[in-house]
Amino acid sequence: MRKTIQIALFLLVILLVACDEPMMPKPEHLIKENQMIDMLVDIHLAEATYNKFRYDSIMKNNSSTNFYYSVLNKYQVPDTVFEQSYVYYASVPKDFEKMYRKVMNKLSEKEQELSGRKEQLLEFEELENPRNAR
Repeated sequence: MRKTIQIALFLLVILLVACDEPMMPKPEHLIKENQMIDMLVDIHLAEATYNKFRYDSIMKNNSSTNFYYSVLNKYQVPDTVFEQSYVYYASVPKDFEKMYRKVMNKLSEKEQELSGRKEQLLEFEELENPRNAR
């Protein structure tokens, strides 16, 4: 029984260590992390835009792929480079999760800006802390 527990703990340690190192080699043309985050934000915005308007008559000749490629064109990144970078970053789950938290934070900020909540939050902050006013 004790030997089984030792083997299980050993395997658990190996699995935890394996999560810290990429499962694939670093691609030759890796997109820098900050640019990758910005691209992921734009891709999610493009997908949301497509999903919102996909049944409009204007969109009948477009697909979500067009929106995806418009983001790649904006950053002048070939699709193969984006895909290799995405797979590389995703191969390190802990780091990828941190990246995606940044993506989600940026999307939340954009949502607040568009909904007017950001101004409300700034006004509330100003009322709470008059010394820290803009």
